[in-house]
Amino acid sequence: MADIFERLIKNYGPIGQHRERAHGYFAFPKLEGEIGSRMGFRGKEMIVWSLNNYLGLANHPAIRKVDADASAQFGLALPMGARMMSGNSNYHEQLERELAEFVEKEDAILMNYGYQGIMSAIDALCGRHDVIVYDAESHACIIDGLRLHPGHRYVFKHNDIEDFEKQMERSAALIEKQGRGGILVITEGVFGMAGDQGKLKEIIALKSKFDFRLLVDDAHGFGTLGERGAGAGEAQGCQDGIDLYFSTFAKSMASIGAFTAGPRVIIDYIRYNIRSQIFAKSLPMPIVVGNLKRLDMLRTMPELRKKLWHNALKLQNGLRERGFDIGNTNTMVTPVYMKGGVEEATAMVMDLRENYGIFCSIVVYPVIPKGHIIYRLIPTASHTDEDIELTLTAFSETKAKLDEGAYKVEFIPHMAEAR
Repeated sequence: MADIFERLIKNYGPIGQHRERAHGYFAFPKLEGEIGSRMGFRGKEMIVWSLNNYLGLANHPAIRKVDADASAQFGLALPMGARMMSGNSNYHEQLERELAEFVEKEDAILMNYGYQGIMSAIDALCGRHDVIVYDAESHACIIDGLRLHPGHRYVFKHNDIEDFEKQMERSAALIEKQGRGGILVITEGVFGMAGDQGKLKEIIALKSKFDFRLLVDDAHGFGTLGERGAGAGEAQGCQDGIDLYFSTFAKSMASIGAFTAGPRVIIDYIRYNIRSQIFAKSLPMPIVVGNLKRLDMLRTMPELRKKLWHNALKLQNGLRERGFDIGNTNTMVTPVYMKGGVEEATAMVMDLRENYGIFCSIVVYPVIPKGHIIYRLIPTASHTDEDIELTLTAFSETKAKLDEGAYKVEFIPHMAEAR
């Protein structure tokens, strides 16, 4: 019999294998100071493009005051226990009502975390005779939720409606053969890596052909898309066709928690059957009160969303004008696609941080194919025109170095010293 620890030590996984070199710099970095477009990293000021603080609420004075006042009034322990047993409050229920009204659904249920919440919601909704059909680029939380599903699941190519129809036909044939079960379709309002919206309107149009229910994870769309900020469904004019609308508070609301909204009878079913909430302590009162304030500002201060989009379009247009490939993004998420190896990507990131003061996330092999690099820039309402211009200059200059082969070296002294 093998020692389970010995097996783990021999294989730290595709990301963990780089831990000794990456830790503290590329992985688990420590940003310091007040949350904003500029923060400290290893003693230097950085323009930060890695925070999902879309509307700039994380450090807004009004938010800071409400959070502080609620913490002073309630402390962080209240309420004690799970919602079902002893952890409910009028504030929790008020937040659920206001969220449901905002996204135009009958009811909503609060969840402690987005990742945990959608996993557990999938588990509560689907039995072993049900079939799940999902987009190939669904977030890891959805994939982990699918792992809990004891029945069949079919994946369709990303935003490929023709392939979606094929998988629906397979699913319908299986349901007919079984003589029982239903179909749940899962996709995203905004895909957080590529920045493109899910084809919600096209999927919903196929409800006339196939019998299914639709769950949409709109973590990045909530608060950023639509005339009122109610998300991708509002932006695409098909909110009514979304059966269950899910979002986290960790993006536009810069907080903790999540919610699922939909028909009252189904939300009530989830409320009494979602294990991650039944057996976990409820959200602390200061978090709930703070989220009520964040939702109010999201609804009543459209200028925050306007500033976000000013910055996003200025950044994206500037990158396109300089010849960068930013793919098919039609949201504020801004990927920058380049060609290069892991070593080149490593050197380029260090150059951006050490010599240009630009901090952004990067994705390389094994997450994406060898020879490819993706920078992921997250514009927010707190960025300035100066931040954007400096970043565009930095990207132009480092891209020129990449193309010239300047990063194809094993040791770059002025960058290696930063390690």
